[in-house]
Order: sequence, then C-alpha cells, then structure tokens
Amino acid sequence: MNQASFSCPSCPYGMRKTVTAEKDNFITRIESASGDIVMTEYSVFPGISLIYNDVNAEGGVDAAEPADDNVFEINHCREGRIECHASDDFFYLAPGDMSVGSPAYMECGSYFPLCRYRGITVRIDTRKAPECLSCLLDDVNINPKLLINKFRSAGKCYISRANPSIEHIFSELYSVPEKIRRGYFKVKILELLLFLSCIDPSSEKPAAKPVSGSRAVLAKDAAKYLAAHMDEHITISELSAALHASETQIKESFRAVYGESVYSFARTMKMHAAALALRESDATVLDIAGRFGYSNSSKFAKAFADVMGVSPSEYRNGSRK
Repeated sequence: MNQASFSCPSCPYGMRKTVTAEKDNFITRIESASGDIVMTEYSVFPGISLIYNDVNAEGGVDAAEPADDNVFEINHCREGRIECHASDDFFYLAPGDMSVGSPAYMECGSYFPLCRYRGITVRIDTRKAPECLSCLLDDVNINPKLLINKFRSAGKCYISRANPSIEHIFSELYSVPEKIRRGYFKVKILELLLFLSCIDPSSEKPAAKPVSGSRAVLAKDAAKYLAAHMDEHITISELSAALHASETQIKESFRAVYGESVYSFARTMKMHAAALALRESDATVLDIAGRFGYSNSSKFAKAFADVMGVSPSEYRNGSRK
C-alpha cells in the first residue's frame, strides 16, 4: 500500500487530501471542517475508470483537475443529492438519476445540498480509451469519442431521471462480491455504454429544467438562515421578510435545489443536530428539545422518530452501547 498526503493552503477550510494506492484501486480522502469525501477508483479498461463516491460533507468540492474536453463522466446518484454548475445554470441529481456530461462544462466542481451523497462515476478519457469497444467484446460497436460528441451536441448536461433501466444497470454495482469485481465491472461498463448508445438525446424532451443562479442562491440563503435559527420555528413568511423575496419564490427555489420543502428540510436538519447532542452530551431530552425550538417533549420525540426511526431515548441508549 502506498500513501501520499498534502494540505491545500488555499482552501478556507484547511482541506487535507490523502491518496492511498491499494492492490486494485486508488482511494482519495478529502477531509475538511465541513466533512469528509471518499472516492474509491478502479481502472476497468484503458482510459475508463469506475469511482465510488461517499460524501458526508456540508457544502461542496472544487473540480480537482483543469477542464479537459477529452474527458466525460457518467454519474449515478444512489443517495442524497448533488449539484453541478454548468455556465449560468445549476442541475441536480436525486436518488436514481443519471447524468452524462463533460467535466469541462462543470466549472465549479460539485455541491452537496443535503450534506450527504452516495453515487457512482464512470469516467472516460477518449485519448486513452479504445477507439472501438468491439475489440473487447464482439458486436459492442461503440466509439467513446463519438458517444461523447453525441451527448455534448445535445447540451451541456444530459440528465435522465430514475427509471427501471437505469436502476437495473447501476443497482448491482453497489454490492459486487470482491472475487468477481474486476470482471463484473467490465461487463457492467459495456452494458452501460451499449445502453447510452441507444439514446438519442437530441430527440428527447429535457428531463430536468436548469435552475438559475439567482434561484440557487436564494435557496442556499434560506438554508443558511434556517441553520442559524435552529432554536426557532421559522415560517415561510419570516423567511420572505428576512430574504426580501416572495413566499412563492422561496418555496419553488428551495424545492428545486434541495428536493424537499422548507419545513421538511428544517425538521431533518434539527433532528440530525439533536442526534449529535444526544450522542455527545448528557443533557436531558427536554433540554435538547428546547435547543431546537420544541417546548413539548412529546412533539420533539415524534419529530425525532419520524426522521431518525427511533425515539430520542432509544437513539441515545443505542449510540452508547
């Protein structure tokens, strides 16, 4: 095992990046005050790699490498939510969604609105990948360079919402036995590229409307306001007054970015913060409830159980075993 690490002095969070080389993969860990990102990369074919992304981080990560027109990525979201920024537009993947695009168009890297993300990236460098995959398997007559050009001509970011075909291709990749992993990756990559070769993005109605920069900023400002006032029950009208935007603008922008209502987001954020307090302090459940705007412990317990699946007391007892 080989390992190298360095700190990023320009990162405002004091980011630390560690790369570990193992027998058949590279593991990149990015640690910062905002959380951790782990990317496990396997080389499947020359110029074609498969990456497992495991993110528990508030905020985002800048693009790691300069833009390169010869590289494109296929991304699948398993859990959480990911934002990609292309020119003046923002696009969001929810669980089950797939995107196809060139990192050259994703100028600002990725952002994770829900602070968690699990997914897969298939990265193809057309300079290194075989010109035609029929050399790997008969009748797989796919040219990666022509494939990228097809999707690029249709727009900056092609998105397909969750459907059974996408689920079939990707679901099995999340639980591959180690002893068949390398061969299985090859089969699934070929299956994925065959699937993409049958899509005509120019004839399809866009599956996702881009979110404008102003709407994305409004939604993020609303989330910041909620985070700064977790001891209160903030209403939409209060957000409207604080952010100088209409209630409709806030509700629509928030759902477009975070995939849920303001109320649902605020409750989930509070309950995850409450869970941390239950794990790391000896404060009573009533005291913790009060920190998050609940004067009634029964209402707090119900909200906690709805989000975390167990009561506050059960959660605390289970975390300390």
